[in-house]
Amino acid sequence: MEQLKQGVDSLFILLGAIMVLAMHAGFAFLELGTVRKKNQVNALVKILVDFSVSTIVYFFIGYTVAYGVQFFSGAETLAAKNGYELVKFFFLLTFAAAIPAIISGGIAERARFYPQLVATAVIVGVVYPLFEGVVWNGNWGMQAWIKATTGAELHDFAGSIVVHALGGWLALPAVLLLGARSNRYKKDGAISAHPPSSIPFLALGSWVLAVGWFGFNVMSAQTIDKVSGLVAVNSLMAMAGGTLAAVVAGRNDPGFAYNGPLAGLVAVCAGSDVMHPAGALVTGVIAGGIFVGMFTLTQNKWKIDDVLGVWPLHGLCGAWGGLACGIFGLTALGGRGGVSFMAQLLGTLMGVAWALVAGFAVYGAIKAATGLRLTQEEEYEGADLSIHRISATPEREANW
Repeated sequence: MEQLKQGVDSLFILLGAIMVLAMHAGFAFLELGTVRKKNQVNALVKILVDFSVSTIVYFFIGYTVAYGVQFFSGAETLAAKNGYELVKFFFLLTFAAAIPAIISGGIAERARFYPQLVATAVIVGVVYPLFEGVVWNGNWGMQAWIKATTGAELHDFAGSIVVHALGGWLALPAVLLLGARSNRYKKDGAISAHPPSSIPFLALGSWVLAVGWFGFNVMSAQTIDKVSGLVAVNSLMAMAGGTLAAVVAGRNDPGFAYNGPLAGLVAVCAGSDVMHPAGALVTGVIAGGIFVGMFTLTQNKWKIDDVLGVWPLHGLCGAWGGLACGIFGLTALGGRGGVSFMAQLLGTLMGVAWALVAGFAVYGAIKAATGLRLTQEEEYEGADLSIHRISATPEREANW
């Protein structure tokens, strides 16, 4: 029976890893549909290559930094217990690789290719695992300190703070250091619209992400005996709440409509295992409103050219999710308890501060050393032709 359980657990977490791996196709198509046509190929290539760099760096460095586990042993040892430790690495890798995929959407259409890969290596190899290890492995005694101070540890079941808030707040310094796309904001104060190139592809990306998210959240249990239908239903309710709030607040705009479910899902990750479904619904509704309101504010008032709105979507909604866990996870509001609002507040602030410091350090150093941005001519031509030498839809076809 023990051997059977080991096999089932390995299969369970492997299926979760595959579902979250599929989410990276969602990231790619969400970005492809949002950027202009001259940058669509770049969006597709970036997500794939970022994932490959993340895989290698997390295998050799990041996973060890976070969990103290290394794979420098024989295959016979690695295959023990049906290779569970390996598929657990695969599952957690897909979370780590989501960080550069999130950042990619914010810096789209004007970032250089190879400098961003360097940033990916540093972030996935060091920056993300340090915080991941603090929250999910108890490293450095920070969880013990939070518990001693507030009465509970920081609770982040599936990564509202560890993955999404960290990714969104890492993206903000990169966006600020890069500056806005050329001609996005005119000197006379006018704003040049850069509409999405393909609403169908944007919608496809959102759907793929939403479906994969149930692997992201439910399979965060990591073993079959801990799987919970509550997590699945809470994710569903938050997704629906975020969608409806974004449709209403965004006045039926399809871009908002298809980012609304993602906002809800980002926010519910942290407390999806402790909230009542009604609390998850409210969490999603508020997240949808946060995304629409803050995306509009950052783009039109503050003139921060965050192309996909990754700071509002992941950074702010992820931070809200961390706080929401400490509200709707309380037994007084129908939750399962075991959480503290002050613990969630402290942990969320820690994640935001770490991401901001690390983001400015990493992208500031790369900007000083090699530069982050395409030349004006390359940006005008588009990343597809200037970097990859081909467009998504060549106008001239060969006659032979």
